[in-house]
Amino acid sequence: MDQGRRPNAVVANDNSKIYMDLKSIIKEHTLPFLPAKSLFRFKGVCRDWKLQISTPFFAHNQSNSFHNVSGFFCQSCSNPPTFISLDPNSYGVPDPSLQFLPEPVDIRSSSNGLLCCQGRTGDNAYYICNPATKQWKKLPKPNADHGSNPAIVLIFEPSLLNFVAEYKLICAFSSADFDNALEFEIYSSAENCWRISGEIYFGATKIKPNSGVHVNGIIYWLSKTGGIVVFDLTMERSQRLYGHKNGFYSHNHGCLGVMNEKLASVISSYNQTLTVSVLSNSYTNTMAMNSKVKAWDTKLSVNVSESSEYQGPVLYACEDVIVIQSDRGLYSFDMKTREFGRLTSEADHDIRVVGYMNSLVEL
Repeated sequence: MDQGRRPNAVVANDNSKIYMDLKSIIKEHTLPFLPAKSLFRFKGVCRDWKLQISTPFFAHNQSNSFHNVSGFFCQSCSNPPTFISLDPNSYGVPDPSLQFLPEPVDIRSSSNGLLCCQGRTGDNAYYICNPATKQWKKLPKPNADHGSNPAIVLIFEPSLLNFVAEYKLICAFSSADFDNALEFEIYSSAENCWRISGEIYFGATKIKPNSGVHVNGIIYWLSKTGGIVVFDLTMERSQRLYGHKNGFYSHNHGCLGVMNEKLASVISSYNQTLTVSVLSNSYTNTMAMNSKVKAWDTKLSVNVSESSEYQGPVLYACEDVIVIQSDRGLYSFDMKTREFGRLTSEADHDIRVVGYMNSLVEL
């Protein structure tokens, strides 16, 4: 009889071992890839998971592992921001209006789970915050006047080697010393101070404030007079880059984005087509006039002429998600599935859209 029980005992031990292995795999190799809202909910699964998720090391690991666009902060005029989740069950923030900050703010930029906001009172101070954890930091006052609607870009690139979140802000502003010129001011969290770059761009152009994006150490802004202003953060050099033939001359209907670590332009042309192009060669400015080398490659062209609800300016583009503003509200376009979806049914032509990633990154 004892011999008859041994196989069951062996099976029970094997099942227990499998369960323990699976439990460990989920905790160590699955949880870090989940969004912040889901993780806060999973703290209630068991004490072990709660302790695991609550550690600074886990937050650091999650901020390096989770990279999905989770939704959009939307804001217009003097209204507080709102948040639109791409998956309300998984993605979300506890206070979409950001009332945990010490004053009402305008959202200026976003990067890998962090927001750059600007206060509406006093010195119009800048704040960096994580809306998932409600952690925030007030930045020192810049040296230059950035204007009422600054063309500022937040850069935060998580690194496994840096347990303290290090980020930078770059603002292009009109020079007070030279006519028709742009200067650049840089904030570094590592040094906790601002400094004005020695670079001056004499391109006689004005920047579209909310158009800035960062790709591999280079910041790009749409120019109101056509083309793109480029600032190399490493070399601290600037130049003008011109759009493709369908491009940024219709900048009021397009935006810059990042797709597969390349600069992308996404344009809605005359309510006919939605065109996505990526920068393939940024050196065409220095080539001969008749050179056949193309600066831009068209990756996608979608006919929207028969669907009025999908016609309008492009407000946001990153990886596989595009946001379009129409007279019927905001719509998203998934580049993988080629499907449109309604985000809001309200038409607000002054609205700004900022993408957000549901991260646990700590400040």
